[in-house]
Amino acid sequence: MRQLCWAHLKRDFQKWLDRGGEGLAIGHAGLEPVKQVFTLWRDFRQGLIDRPVLRARLEPVCIELHAALEAGHNCADKRVRRFCQNILDVYPALWTFARVEGVEPTNNHAERTLRLAVIWRKISFGNHSEAGCRFTERILTVVQTLRLQKRNVVNYLEQTLAACRAGQSIPALIPTGA
Repeated sequence: MRQLCWAHLKRDFQKWLDRGGEGLAIGHAGLEPVKQVFTLWRDFRQGLIDRPVLRARLEPVCIELHAALEAGHNCADKRVRRFCQNILDVYPALWTFARVEGVEPTNNHAERTLRLAVIWRKISFGNHSEAGCRFTERILTVVQTLRLQKRNVVNYLEQTLAACRAGQSIPALIPTGA
């Protein structure tokens, strides 16, 4: 079970549109189904349509996108052909969100969660030791976990240090009963 990110797919089609040339047609042909997917997903999230209606309305979109990718697969531009073939190779993974409860059509949530780590890596030039890598991955995991739980990071770290100094067990990162 895998879901490809529609936001990334939208950027890819826009890139072909912006480049022009042979990729122009695939850019145009791909952006319309993407727009339809986002509109239908918005309607689903707002409760205007249920999952069976979402799936039914996505069927013609699925066919339209597949046809566009097939046409792009025959394009004279080698990069466009490769792009289209790569998407066609994993085509069912574009539609997992329509079939499986809890799956989103984008990975925006995951990217927002990773954003802190990416920014930290860019401004600090990363780590130079295995121990530094372990510390960074663990502290960033703790910070993001607490933020997602809407818990105070500084309070948790203070409690953890106090417990460690006193020889006690550290507070749970995942609250009991969760």
